Amino acid sequence: MIQSAPGMQSSAVEEAYQKGFELRHEGKYREAKAFFQQALTSDPGHWQSKWQLGLIQGFEGDFDGSLESLGNLASQYPHNTQILYDLAMTQMMLGYNDEACANFQRILELEPGHENAQRQLKFF
Repeated sequence: MIQSAPGMQSSAVEEAYQKGFELRHEGKYREAKAFFQQALTSDPGHWQSKWQLGLIQGFEGDFDGSLESLGNLASQYPHNTQILYDLAMTQMMLGYNDEACANFQRILELEPGHENAQRQLKFF
């Protein structure tokens, strides 16, 4: 269960996250970041908001920041295949092919049927 700070219930944290997620998919990154930050203000451990903020960094051209954010999250949540996949894709895009390959392999250790990781490994 998500722990919330007083004043914002977990459902409100999730609502802020969902709104941010929708805005991110619409390419409205500035607005999306505000909702993710709102969720994190009330629940500093909300990994999904941190993950989305790391992705937005890359979408906005801060590739090093995105790589660092996703790498930190992957260290915190080493069994989270969503984070590992986005980290690997970012690494591959930036030419860190050995690191990307290792992360795709790690994903398949955790989730052998992960089709996207299987597909990406065919490029190596």
